[in-house]
Amino acid sequence: MRILIIDDEIPARKMLADAVRSVFEDAEIVEFGKVSQALEFISANKSDIAFLDINMPAMNGIELSKRIKESCPTTNIIFVTGYSEYKGAAMDVHASGYIMKPVTAEKVREEIKYLRNPVDTAEPDKKYLLKVRCFGSFEAFAPDGKAIHFTRSKAKELLALLVYKRGSGCSLNDICGVLFEGEELNAKTKNYVQQLIASLLKTMKEIGAEDVIIKQYNSLLVNTELIDCDYYRFNELDSRAVNSYKGEFMSQYSWAEFVTDYLEKIYLKNV
Repeated sequence: MRILIIDDEIPARKMLADAVRSVFEDAEIVEFGKVSQALEFISANKSDIAFLDINMPAMNGIELSKRIKESCPTTNIIFVTGYSEYKGAAMDVHASGYIMKPVTAEKVREEIKYLRNPVDTAEPDKKYLLKVRCFGSFEAFAPDGKAIHFTRSKAKELLALLVYKRGSGCSLNDICGVLFEGEELNAKTKNYVQQLIASLLKTMKEIGAEDVIIKQYNSLLVNTELIDCDYYRFNELDSRAVNSYKGEFMSQYSWAEFVTDYLEKIYLKNV
């Protein structure tokens, strides 16, 4: 996880950095005293959270947050200021939090409960071969953090289905019934699904994640222990995963729509 701290006042910046480090012990924390330096870094580096002072001489934090969102829309913005009158402006740019100075670890810990976008909370000593995001649209990432390119869009949907099943096996008929709902289940469809399976296995091998997919005699499943997944952590009632849920689950797939009712019930019980 990468966290940015941007404040032109050295004492305030150091106090904020100390508070953030006490909460995120394993995070990469990058400090900036000048907006120009921060913008240069942001243009080339994705960040999970940015703590921004609002009153800065070159550019105020509100405008800076807009620039950050242009480069990386999923960055969570948390404003840090001694003035309460900017809360309305913070809401307008969809900030994840607003901390009044002086900053403490307790204040930081409280604000990160409500992050708008999920952050990488994978255990640092645990090796995941695949990272997937189920909340919002389904996306999959290689171990190096790069988005996976699927040669077939249906192969990506197949992976989404296997992730959703959480280690339960999917037979050929199960896969056909979901990915080609309403279509005739015939030899041609089954043959196409076999091609999708081969394509998915090839993609996983290319990124070094072949062990994620387990192919049995009559079914296909994923090894959940090798996947860092917001949906899995949500089911474990991980507070950050719960708070990252915004009402959408694998939004590009119609077969996943009914899952939102289940997620909503859990969400309402735990917020």
